[in-house]
Amino acid sequence: MAKKTKYYVVWNGITPGIYDNWEKCKLQTQGFPDAKYKSFKTLEEAEEAFLNGPIKTTSNAAKRSAKKDYRYFIDEIVTPSLSVDAACSGNPGKMEYRGVDTETKDEYFKVGPFKKATNNIGEFLALIHALSYLNYIGEKELPIYSDSRTALSWWRNKKVKTTFFKKHKDPELMKVLKRAEKWMNSNNPKNPILKWDTDRWGEIPADFGRK
Repeated sequence: MAKKTKYYVVWNGITPGIYDNWEKCKLQTQGFPDAKYKSFKTLEEAEEAFLNGPIKTTSNAAKRSAKKDYRYFIDEIVTPSLSVDAACSGNPGKMEYRGVDTETKDEYFKVGPFKKATNNIGEFLALIHALSYLNYIGEKELPIYSDSRTALSWWRNKKVKTTFFKKHKDPELMKVLKRAEKWMNSNNPKNPILKWDTDRWGEIPADFGRK
């Protein structure tokens, strides 16, 4: 059986980039101070990861924390608030996203599934959907929690950075994503957007529980 190709993203190394075998990656990272690199199963995942910067490695403590019940930390969490998350069966794969009340998990909205997308796209769409929905119903100061570093980065930079559509022609998803990006650049909502502390609190309340 032929060995499956892996792709290696080097964010911090002699020459940052994407490499198609371990030996090339090793040459760029071995002995390099604070080298940052990671392997991916597909070139598409590697390209998207390279664009969005180093991925924080989940520590054993963080994995244990993911099993916690966030309600034990409710005094640390801003409520009332809305939490958003996405689920993707494969990456890319079938994707859906939703927004829930942070304290009660009551669902505000749920969208999908889309036939094929990435988790990053889903988490970004969830964030923009939450912002537009809350502004539509007049909740213009309600905080929103997301656990997605990428979605928050796209929001801060007002730019979606994905290579998904280079290989996947999905006019409907492209239309939805362009509409979300247009809304982001045409509006200035006041809702605080907060990073969910997964390491400390466990999974975000909007998590689909499929890990």
